[in-house]
Amino acid sequence: MNKQEKQQIVSELVESLNSNPFVYLADTDGLSAVKTNAFRRMLFQNGVSMRMVKNTLIRKAMEQSDKDFGDLVTVLSGTTCVMFAENVKAPANAIKNFRLKTDKPQLKGAWVDSSVFIGDDQLTNLINLKSKEDLIGDIIHLLQSPAKNVIGALQANAGQKIAGLVKALSERES
Repeated sequence: MNKQEKQQIVSELVESLNSNPFVYLADTDGLSAVKTNAFRRMLFQNGVSMRMVKNTLIRKAMEQSDKDFGDLVTVLSGTTCVMFAENVKAPANAIKNFRLKTDKPQLKGAWVDSSVFIGDDQLTNLINLKSKEDLIGDIIHLLQSPAKNVIGALQANAGQKIAGLVKALSERES
């Protein structure tokens, strides 16, 4: 691979790093070609793109990107595949599901909305992360609950309660 090809790969990686909110790095060393292709297929079905790139090129792309990857650069050794996804859980779930059949791939690290997760032991944490949409839905649900309770209380035996409220208010004024 000549210098121009390497620069092209780095610029493609920089573009991918800047445009994706989630980046996963995994170790696929020891996977046969058949298993690697099966893993790629599983990732593709889950909306995850995977790319095998030399660590030095990944490091250069991280340095040139608009994002601060912090300590994630320290995991760049050995065989590394880079995974990009729109869904924060998709790569983690794919790794977990694929490992039901084999012990690889191992999660090296992930960058999720400015947070860095390093090590395979972080896989469960990444699977349990809620997406931005899930968190917004939870907040809306929490905000709606008190209003629903008040409306429900008023609707149950509404005639009696409203009459009672009117009577209580009229007695107060007297």
